[in-house]
Amino acid sequence: MIALYIALGILAAFLTVVIVRTLSFKPKKAVEPDRTEIVFDREKTVANLQALVKFKTVSYRNPALEDDKEFEGLVAKLPELYPNVFEKCELMRFDGRALLLKWKGKSEGEASVMMSHYDVVPVDETKWEKPPFDGIIEDGVLWGRGTLDTKATLNGCLSAADHLMAEGYVPEKDVYFAFSGGEEINGKGAVNIVDYFENNGIKIGLVVDEGGAIVQNLFPGVKAQCGVIGIAEKGMMDVEYKVTTNGGHASAPAPHTPVGILSSACCKVENKPFKSHLTDPVAKMFDTLGRHSTFVYKMIFSNMWCFGWLLDSICRKKGGEVNALMRTTVAFTQMEGSNASNVVPTEAKMVSNIRLNPRDTMKSGREYLKKVVNDDKVEINILRGIDPSRISETDCDEYRKVEKAVASTWRGCLVSPYLMVQCSDSRHYGRISDKVYRFSAMALSAEERKTIHGNNERITLDAISRAVEFYIRLLKQC
Repeated sequence: MIALYIALGILAAFLTVVIVRTLSFKPKKAVEPDRTEIVFDREKTVANLQALVKFKTVSYRNPALEDDKEFEGLVAKLPELYPNVFEKCELMRFDGRALLLKWKGKSEGEASVMMSHYDVVPVDETKWEKPPFDGIIEDGVLWGRGTLDTKATLNGCLSAADHLMAEGYVPEKDVYFAFSGGEEINGKGAVNIVDYFENNGIKIGLVVDEGGAIVQNLFPGVKAQCGVIGIAEKGMMDVEYKVTTNGGHASAPAPHTPVGILSSACCKVENKPFKSHLTDPVAKMFDTLGRHSTFVYKMIFSNMWCFGWLLDSICRKKGGEVNALMRTTVAFTQMEGSNASNVVPTEAKMVSNIRLNPRDTMKSGREYLKKVVNDDKVEINILRGIDPSRISETDCDEYRKVEKAVASTWRGCLVSPYLMVQCSDSRHYGRISDKVYRFSAMALSAEERKTIHGNNERITLDAISRAVEFYIRLLKQC
């Protein structure tokens, strides 16, 4: 009986701690938005983006497939679209397609960098409802490849600067506009620009590139709009799994063919995901947005010390974006074997695309795969990749500038740090700055997010002008 009372006492104490912590998990004080109305030529900003979309700046790993005239045409068009910028700023080019513009500030000190890229991924025009490079505007929407990824942000920061320059505004410190023409193929443009800063002793503070956005129904239990700012990004690697045998006729196969062996390896990896890690960017996101969640989720997020396993279980079963925040993910994307249905291949291969959690590296990721597959017949090699980025600071003026610009442009949204699960050029800036933030200045629905790198990419006219407003608010703090 005494043992029962002790057990009940322990349970009561446990429940008390959990409930008290849950009830104390209240929203933090929101960022006070700047309510000053921003007036600028919104129609011109739409027309500018429409002009940029018409250039077929499609990048390929095989340069022979690219149309250099389209890239040069876009660069030549920029002074016409943003005349004040090109009158006041010095333009430098790296590797031909990487552009760097310097807007001189009032005094010396750490400069700010506004990043974007103007190359886009290929399209299958037969699957589009509207031609992807005609810049069609219909029912308040601009259709076209690159509208979201990411000519909208290029147009946003240059339109904002052009407007501010016309008003006579001069930033306190230097501002650079850095644009790559090869981001989609992991080109060296951003690398060369960072080299330039480093070699010339140019100190960089704030860096803003594509990444997070204004999203809704993304975070568990939160229905409000959320402005998520990436303070780090996952690493990436493509891994090849290869099995080599003597092959043979399909009429007398061995117990396990190369394709069968690979299929087993695939199932092993999918059935035993990488271990979850609550990294700093995700912990800060949970601590910010979790306070606005439903009671059950608040209970989980405020008591991760005892309910972390439950969140991990939910993530593993559901997959998707929240799961991607918690662990290194593996997506098997390619497989090849024999070129004839009645021939056992002498060699079979498959490839997985892996997004590395900040606690993992390419080396540790490969070792984990080898351990899970546990088959000497399967050769596992890294084809290409990059380790996770440096994690940026949030308790600093630079982050607060971005935070305030977001809160002022999309009033009422919840602003939070997060971990970007994709890769961007901004990862290269980690060696010269710990204040690199990833935010695509637009509100994106789940459907719109799917069009990025997909079919029917498009942007609302309101989103185009909101991006410009965001950069005006941000640049006025630089």
